[in-house]
Formats: sequence, structure tokens, C-alpha cells
Amino acid sequence: MSKRIIIGVAGGSASGKTSLAKRLKREFEETNSVVIIRQDDYYKDQAEMTMEERLKVNYDHPFAFDNDLLAKHLGELRNGQTVDMPTYDFIEYTRSAVVEKLEPHDVIVVEGLFVLEDEAIRKHLDIKIFVDTPADVRFIRRLNRDVRDRGRSLDNVITQYMNTVRLMHDQFIEPSKRYADVIVPEGGKNEVAVDLLTTKIGSIIKMNML
Repeated sequence: MSKRIIIGVAGGSASGKTSLAKRLKREFEETNSVVIIRQDDYYKDQAEMTMEERLKVNYDHPFAFDNDLLAKHLGELRNGQTVDMPTYDFIEYTRSAVVEKLEPHDVIVVEGLFVLEDEAIRKHLDIKIFVDTPADVRFIRRLNRDVRDRGRSLDNVITQYMNTVRLMHDQFIEPSKRYADVIVPEGGKNEVAVDLLTTKIGSIIKMNML
């Protein structure tokens, strides 16, 4: 039976979590052994809410996520089961109708704001990583991303950052750093950290091939 490993990558908004996860996946593209799960896709379904109500939700609070479903899926994937992974529509502020069939892989990388903060998720993680990036860099990255990719206005991004993002980071995300096995400055740009992680992942994949 293959040994599956689950790696959690946490950190502040736009810290470089996704870049690190994608970098790890790219290192093993030929073997198709690594899959990424985004905690963002596990935002709660808000189809029953009006758009006005959706806009009032604090999306930077742990309660905005269906972490119980994510933890359940991680357990099922570890046990070799296929799961129906939700996807999130950032324009409509709710889950989309698209569901992705996700099959178990040797290495499962789950990345998101609160993957170290939530105990139910944390207990599934074999390696816990916190991406540590300065606040000003994170803000600029978030501003560019949300305007370019998520249909946000400049004023909307700035207001959200000042009212919720910064406060929630200090209250929930930064304290979760204490659970990390590895703290990685600058995410996927940190070559030493990437080399260490790819060596560990490579050894697991090799063992599963025996």
C-alpha cells in the first residue's frame, strides 16, 4: 500500500503559498505524483444569500471556510478514496456549480490561510509549512491579484485590507506560525526550502515505486 503524505502550506494573504505549492508540483510533473488542494475552494456555499449579504461576509475569518469538509476530504484521500472537490467563484462570492473529481496522489499539498490554524485540518498534516512574507509585500501582491484576477476594484481591495485582512492576519494567521515544522521566507522563490522539500517528496515517491 502506498504511503501518502499531506503537506500543509499556510501564511498570510498573497504571501506566496500558491507559488510554493505550484513549484513543488512542477518539480514532479513527469510522475504526476503531486496534487494541490486550495483552501479557497472550500469557502462556504452562499447560494442562499443575496449579493448584498455576501458582500458583508468577512472572508478573512476562519468561519468563512467549510474546514470540516476539507478535513474530511483529506482523510478520505489519505485512505485512497476519490473525493468531489468544490470550486469557488470569486466573482459571485459563492461556490460554483463545477465539482472536480480528485483522485488520491502520493503527495497532497493543501494550501490556504488557515490550514495550520484549524486543528481538524492540522492533524492530517505530515509536514507543516508557514510562508513568511513582509506585510507590505503581501499587500501589494494582493492588490495586483484581486484587481487583475478577481474583478475587484482598487477601493474594494484597500477597504477590505484595512477592515478585515490585516486584523484577521494578526489574530489568527500569524499565531498559527507556532505549529509550523518549517518557516519559509518568500515562498516558491526560496530555493533552499524548495530543494529540501523536493528531496523529501522525492524519497516518498521513490519508496512508493518499490
